[in-house]
Amino acid sequence: MAIDEFIRAVYGSAISTGIRETSWIIPAVQSVHILGIAVVIGSAIVMDLRLAGVLATDESPQAVVRRHLPWMWSALALLLGTGFVLGLGEPDRVVGNVVFWAKMGLVLCAFILTLLFRYPILHPDYRIEHARMAKLIKPLAWVSLAIWVAVIFCGRWIAYAQ
Repeated sequence: MAIDEFIRAVYGSAISTGIRETSWIIPAVQSVHILGIAVVIGSAIVMDLRLAGVLATDESPQAVVRRHLPWMWSALALLLGTGFVLGLGEPDRVVGNVVFWAKMGLVLCAFILTLLFRYPILHPDYRIEHARMAKLIKPLAWVSLAIWVAVIFCGRWIAYAQ
């Protein structure tokens, strides 16, 4: 099935039509989606700036990551759900949109970086100064932050790219 056929099939489905024709669903879901973005980005900013040695330097990296990582995961799950509803309601805006897929690629990169970069920090015996790749921690924190900022920009540009 071609992309255009898939988009038409989803767009013509009862659930997609229901989402579009119920005046409050898309604005409400977009609002919740934006709140989720704020939580993810806020968590990422605090963790990345701590790992870069800029913010909350009076606390251990473990304490900062332990406090903010659950918020990030919960918000990412919320974003997945709300994004699915938005995509289902307006598949023509996302499925064939290059910017949307760029955003998804960046989210996947940030997700993998978060798994590889933050989870070892949560181990009780972890010491950042003794880490195998200690010299990469600060640069990776800045890379992570840049990726999340790019995700925000791509998310905003989805509406303007076709």
